[in-house]
Amino acid sequence: MLIGEVARRSGVSARMLRHYESLGLVRPSGRTGSGYREYSAEDVRRIFHVESLRAVGLSLREIGRALDDPGFTPSALVDELIRRTRERIAVETELLTRLHRVHATDPAGWEDVLQVVALLGALGSESADARQRAALASGDEVPVEALVEAALGEGDPHVAGALRWALARAGGSGPALLAEGLGSPEAAVRERAVRSLAEMPGDEATALLGNALASPDDVVRGRAALALGARGVADAVPALVDLVVAGTNDTDAADALALLARDATAADRITAALADRLSRDTTGAPARGRLTQALAGIAGPASSRALRGLLDDEDRAVALTAAYLLQLRDAG
Repeated sequence: MLIGEVARRSGVSARMLRHYESLGLVRPSGRTGSGYREYSAEDVRRIFHVESLRAVGLSLREIGRALDDPGFTPSALVDELIRRTRERIAVETELLTRLHRVHATDPAGWEDVLQVVALLGALGSESADARQRAALASGDEVPVEALVEAALGEGDPHVAGALRWALARAGGSGPALLAEGLGSPEAAVRERAVRSLAEMPGDEATALLGNALASPDDVVRGRAALALGARGVADAVPALVDLVVAGTNDTDAADALALLARDATAADRITAALADRLSRDTTGAPARGRLTQALAGIAGPASSRALRGLLDDEDRAVALTAAYLLQLRDAG
């Protein structure tokens, strides 16, 4: 077959066939009396082999090796193709995500597009200062999804604080997206998620923090309890008492309990919870001391009775603390 017929049957242009010939990939087996290229059936088969290998991502140089080296084994090259394809997909996926985020801002002109692109790029910068400036300048230009992704991946405390501030201002789907981070397999991501959610205003964030009280992660559960205590949610009491016992953010937990105890009914419930933990044999001396001190912030007769019940405690430090706290109450 002449080159024109081969081009029609194979779908490969005559120009590309000449290029293959110049590279030594497919050389026509013969020539006509007039000097025209003449391709055999074997040559045409080789053309289809070349096109098939191009379709899976091999370069023309790699195709030449694959077809001409008898000892060539494809497994290593296929592994390399898989690696390169995954990298390309990752790059394309990142580009697609960025384009969706630009589109979500509904830009009015190219200046708006460039502003969003610049901010998104700065959020991914290696410079912490650049990331912080982008977070503080985000306003309505950066989609909530981008802010959440940045907040969940941010390790610098100053940048993280700026991102939490930006998220609190942005609202929207932020709380729901952050709640997804609470289920991350990475502990650091879960902590960033609950810290960000704790600074989100509104009923949705409060409800999601309430769900986080059931988390198996002590850090998530504790930070959710502190945030809920500050919002006056009494369901946080058991987790706040756990923090006092554990000695983790125990001062903040005691403050949150005192805040909740402004309600008389809640005060009795908190006193009962603290007294219950004090009475357990498994509660160690340091924890019993912290529990006694936490009673100081709970007003009302129930907490006073609980303190009087500790005056004869076997742990002298607990008894002295209770006596001192009662003396302060009497003086007051």
